[in-house]
Amino acid sequence: MANISPQLLAVLRCPATRSALVQVGDELVAAAGGPDGTPPRYRILEGIPVLLRPSGAAPHETTE
Repeated sequence: MANISPQLLAVLRCPATRSALVQVGDELVAAAGGPDGTPPRYRILEGIPVLLRPSGAAPHETTE
C-alpha cells in the first residue's frame, strides 16, 4: 500500500465534490457525498492518485 504524504493530502481535492480527500487503504475517499449521496472514491496506482471523475458525475459549477 502506498501512503500519500500529509502535505499532498492537504492540497488535493475531490474533482466531483471539491471536498478534502482521506486515504483509506489503497484509495482516496472524498469527505463529502457525491451526487448520489455516497463519497466518491479514487484509486492510488503505483503511488499516484488517479483523480478522474466517477462516470456519471456532473462537473461542479463555479461562480467565478
